[in-house]
Amino acid sequence: LQSMRVSLHFDNADGFGEWRILIGTNAIRKLKEFRRSDAQKFKTVYKKIKELSYGKFSDENQKRLDGALSGVPIFEANVPPDLMLVYQVDCVPAHASEVGELSRSSDPCIQMISGRTTRRKSLPIYRCRCIFRNKPIYPGSKVYLPAVFPLAVHKIVAEPPSLVLDDQEMNDLHSLLVLNKYVTFSQVRLNSSLISFFSLRCLPHYLSSPQEREIVECTTSCYVLGRSGTGKTTAMLFRMLRIQREWQLRSEGSDIPRPRQIFVMKSQVLANKVQEYFEKLLESLSLADCTLGELARSQPRHVDHGLVDNDDVPDTQSGIPLRYSELEDRHFPLFLTFDRLARMIAADILDADDPEAKRIAKLLMQSDDTEAVDSFVSYDVFVNNYWPHLHQKHTKGRDPWLVFGEIIGLIKGSEKSLEFRNGALDKATYSNLSSRSNPAFSGERNVVYRIYEAYSKLKRQRQHHDVADRFVDYTSAANEQAFDEDLACSYVDEAQDNLLIDALLLRLICNNPEGLFWAGDAAQTISAGCSFRFEDLKAFLHRIEVDQDSRAGRKRVASSPKSFQLTTNYRSHGGIVNCAHSVIELISRFWPNSIDLLQPERGIVDGLKPAFFSGWDKDIAGYEQFLFGASGGHVEFGAQQCILVRDENAKEQLQQRVGDIGLVMTLYESKGLEFNDVLLYNFFQDSKMDLSRWRLVLAAIDGVVEGRNKSQLRAPCFERDESRYVGICGELKFLYVGITRARKNMWIVDKSNKAEPMRLFWTSLSQIQNCTPTEDFPRLAVSSTSEEWAETGRSLSHHKRYTQAMHCFRRANMPREVRVAEAYHFRELARATVGITPLSEQRRAFAKAADAFVDCGNEAPSREQQQYYRTAAECYARTVDNRKDTAVVDRKGRGEGECGNAA
Repeated sequence: LQSMRVSLHFDNADGFGEWRILIGTNAIRKLKEFRRSDAQKFKTVYKKIKELSYGKFSDENQKRLDGALSGVPIFEANVPPDLMLVYQVDCVPAHASEVGELSRSSDPCIQMISGRTTRRKSLPIYRCRCIFRNKPIYPGSKVYLPAVFPLAVHKIVAEPPSLVLDDQEMNDLHSLLVLNKYVTFSQVRLNSSLISFFSLRCLPHYLSSPQEREIVECTTSCYVLGRSGTGKTTAMLFRMLRIQREWQLRSEGSDIPRPRQIFVMKSQVLANKVQEYFEKLLESLSLADCTLGELARSQPRHVDHGLVDNDDVPDTQSGIPLRYSELEDRHFPLFLTFDRLARMIAADILDADDPEAKRIAKLLMQSDDTEAVDSFVSYDVFVNNYWPHLHQKHTKGRDPWLVFGEIIGLIKGSEKSLEFRNGALDKATYSNLSSRSNPAFSGERNVVYRIYEAYSKLKRQRQHHDVADRFVDYTSAANEQAFDEDLACSYVDEAQDNLLIDALLLRLICNNPEGLFWAGDAAQTISAGCSFRFEDLKAFLHRIEVDQDSRAGRKRVASSPKSFQLTTNYRSHGGIVNCAHSVIELISRFWPNSIDLLQPERGIVDGLKPAFFSGWDKDIAGYEQFLFGASGGHVEFGAQQCILVRDENAKEQLQQRVGDIGLVMTLYESKGLEFNDVLLYNFFQDSKMDLSRWRLVLAAIDGVVEGRNKSQLRAPCFERDESRYVGICGELKFLYVGITRARKNMWIVDKSNKAEPMRLFWTSLSQIQNCTPTEDFPRLAVSSTSEEWAETGRSLSHHKRYTQAMHCFRRANMPREVRVAEAYHFRELARATVGITPLSEQRRAFAKAADAFVDCGNEAPSREQQQYYRTAAECYARTVDNRKDTAVVDRKGRGEGECGNAA
């Protein structure tokens, strides 16, 4: 295998010298701007960067800006007539030597960078190496070659001291050193800057940590654990890219087969996003060998498909076969969801002997079919259509979320469930499970099992199936299936969002024991039923390997998988990261077996601590007026700001009281999204856990807080009744997800007394800023441009957050896009009525959605029009009883005749 450096073009551009240049996205943006508007200025800047790459450090090229006698110097190079190039000489391991950034920076900003760098890498030997210069190549020439030092002499300080900066300087520093990414100024970078359509986000950026590079170059199976924002997906993607690029470079003029790589995620939106990013990265690397003429003729390969929901596009139109066995080399690398993969495998086993397995496989293969949609039991279906019909004696006082999770994740989805023919633990086995490893309902398992039995009986009567059934009903057939023996690598991202038993199917499709890649974080598990740790996954997969080797009669020759931990947060600053980590510490303290224990994560720079608003007592009017403005003059939050609430009821109540003030989402809706500023509203007030349970966190406080010592806090004894507090574990995971959605500012607003224990806990650790009505408070709302609203609206629409997308498109003055998002919202409302409301009401809801999609199709561009009509036809089909009427609406859906008038 070729090195990552060669295959991913980490070398400088052609004709450059030996000093490696890393260039930030702000500088790249300027270069693209100069290329479009002022070719001479582009050439002048390019020449100056090239001079620095040869080590031409003349007086005009290396003038010190920070004016300090200590610290790592910041230099400027004059770029006639009116620009300066700001850069720093750095000493880093292996892959980089110099960082350059083009900007018109002010002196305070330069001092911040210099001071921050000095504190972050404070050892004298590091500073000496950055300042050191070899002797000039020629006496008096001021042209120097880069120096080389032994690698493992100094160690970067992990937790630098805080800087004394105001709020704006903190934000500027975070934007510059965290949100601003750096890439090698390679031929790829240079050529892509010549193409106007190429996105800055589609370039191989510099992998800054040794762990990331080791993951990319790893030749064995591996597990990558890291909290939110630590770069797990990026490392996975670059590993795929390295393997694909190596094949491209080696296969020219030969018949080396294409490596078959498959990337699996739970979310279709994220799978599409990762695939698009991968393809653009691969395309950018191919630009390195293009001539100027070829670059001039380059056209974008990716077409904008508008606002069409990718889940609506039939599998037959995706270019991917319906059956897994029909995949060919040209389909790889393959990016898809676990559900799509399951459907492809189901299509291969339709001839299974078991009629029930065949029925389930058929439903999985046609997931957009009416029967498939109506027969699937999600958590929403369970709580609305099953929970009320279960015996109240068993359900009273119990959280349906926790019960559903126990049924799906433990009784039906655990490794031990594979030992039972029906795919579920029997009552004796479930009752005897360790309470330490499985604390939920440890004293109530007889009652929970009765709920499971009643649920299963009702499900069979209705011919419904849940997420665990799909595995049970065809896993035996899948075990006999001859899967692709040429699959080189299988990548599973956000592995914690699947059931543990799903890992068996994912393992079966890849016969290369050294080609398995698992990434995720159990702390982000907020899907009902998904609750395993990576330690459980490792043990499960190890037993699978041993079992397969035993069946094949062979001794294990594959290397043991490697484990990696990524601890640097590339999204949020230290103020937010530290607060989020304190939540992880609480979970680890009380429920160590519910989460993987990782090294503490850290932010690249310090930042503002989350603000906790309290002290309003029961003055609701004054409280909400302070936050959201007076009636008739309320504030409006921007496109990169979000208000997070507990659930749909909380969202509706807030919007009724304060109106359409900005993006409002539930915590579950926010999963996978990120914003500059996040306001977490009434999280504790809307919690189903009472104050007596929340007081458990007081037991984690050491010392005195607000004049009260530990005995005065009167924390409950956890060991006395562990099962009583198990719900707090899930609450803390939700809280962690909410905090980690923020990049810059986190505001926690809650006037319930249930919030007081967490506020005291955070205060004892100095992790929050307490804000009261009598004190100065941070500015909440900021304005956004129409372009920013439009970009956020498209992102939310692709994430199926349609009501929020409608808000953004209204702010961007995009009425057509508002109507499209509204049509999808109508369909969501219609689907929510199935099995719950009378049939006549269901038909009215689907008719409303169908009419809306017809209107969207009538005014949509051609690339979207056909899909809107097809979706309209599917909705119309839910409003009729006989085939004749269905045929009519199908014709409407295809756009035949006067579709708009007929509607």
